[in-house]
Amino acid sequence: MHKEILYTTNMAKARIQEVAQTDKAGLFTICFEGESYSEFQKFIVEHSDAYSKDLNIILSAIQHMLNTSGMLERYFRPEGKMSDGVCALPIETSKLRLYCVRVNDNILIAGNGGVKNTARYEQNEKLNGYVISLQKLDKAIKVALKKGTITIEGKTIEGIDNKNFDL
Repeated sequence: MHKEILYTTNMAKARIQEVAQTDKAGLFTICFEGESYSEFQKFIVEHSDAYSKDLNIILSAIQHMLNTSGMLERYFRPEGKMSDGVCALPIETSKLRLYCVRVNDNILIAGNGGVKNTARYEQNEKLNGYVISLQKLDKAIKVALKKGTITIEGKTIEGIDNKNFDL
């Protein structure tokens, strides 16, 4: 219940944390103020038992992108609106979805996700909350880039170390 309260409040604070950096790409995640675990960590912990096969497919895909190809658009299913970078993994037949913000071919911000057992993510309150939070993050990143408070440098996001985003 605590997680859902974060998604329905008007001004949650979040920061972006680096997860992994390779020659091909950078993986980041979102962490809400007052939370011990990032959204990506919560996703892994929550689905490591009942959905371990599906989780391994997602984690293997991310590992492949980090080590081989980068965060290419073809690996993701577009979610959210046309104007944002919100997407999901996997695009296969699995019901488990990890929602992300694909910044470009070199940078992915992993959020949270879950089992998609409805036709559309909007029909599931929990999944809809994850997507809305990532849409707000995507918008906040675009504003910060325009203002110059953060910059994209290759596979990394400069200026995020002490930056909180109002979502």
